[in-house]
Amino acid sequence: MAQQIALRIWCDRKELRKVAYHPLCHLEIHEEDGLKKLHGIEPILLADRSRLITLDDVENMNESISCLLLELPQREIGGQLPDYAELEAISAYCREQGIKLHLDGARLFEIVPYYGKTAAEICALFDSVYVSFYKGLGGVAGAILAGDSDFTEESKPWKRRHGGDLISLYPYIISSDYYFEQRIGKMTQYYEGARHLAEMFNRCSKATTLPEVPVSNMFHLHFAASQEQVEQALIELYEETGIGITSYLRTVEENSCYTEISVGDKYAELSPEQIETLFALLDQKLSSLSNA
Repeated sequence: MAQQIALRIWCDRKELRKVAYHPLCHLEIHEEDGLKKLHGIEPILLADRSRLITLDDVENMNESISCLLLELPQREIGGQLPDYAELEAISAYCREQGIKLHLDGARLFEIVPYYGKTAAEICALFDSVYVSFYKGLGGVAGAILAGDSDFTEESKPWKRRHGGDLISLYPYIISSDYYFEQRIGKMTQYYEGARHLAEMFNRCSKATTLPEVPVSNMFHLHFAASQEQVEQALIELYEETGIGITSYLRTVEENSCYTEISVGDKYAELSPEQIETLFALLDQKLSSLSNA
């Protein structure tokens, strides 16, 4: 909803009802065409499903747009991120062209360690920003839509028009505040944990990560075996070690499947010995699938 509010405001201000974003962005695949049905705003899809939006994509658009939406990290392609210089170049181009730049920063704090920038420095490249309180931070629910004061004042009635005004923000604001204080200082720990975890997965037979080296605390884990085979292997692994790797798998093709991994507090609770045992068993089980 926050994305729709931001794009509606920018489109209304420019009287140009077109916005551009990645074909796998949240608006396109999870919001039931809300942007088009509620607001009559036309999306322009940039890049393709396998890669990030680049400056070339933005410069070579054949249509004029009111707003460009970037998701950082790009969840549906494993949490990939553009180089910071590329991000700065896109921001500068949009400002030169009068294009508003909106950040789907649901996992904003999780990308701070990779970029080596503050959240404020990243947000300064954008005109408006959406940040989740329930993903990496772990609150019950809720998010914030940020921008300059005129923008945020204009967004308030649109939140009500979208049905987003609850009778009370309790308990959401309490859990958001609590977990923010608990976890905001651990983002580097989560990021480093994801890099280590991905390295361990990539040592295993039939397992690869996307990206190979994570750029945030999340990545995709792919298996070169059927979903049914991998599910059974992971169930056995859990029964033998008490450690669960994921709660779901999704089929890609007949002999491939994947899941999304997000690293939080639990990974740091495992001892080096537990991790070594876990991955030795996982490698053994995945290797045996070739004979299935």
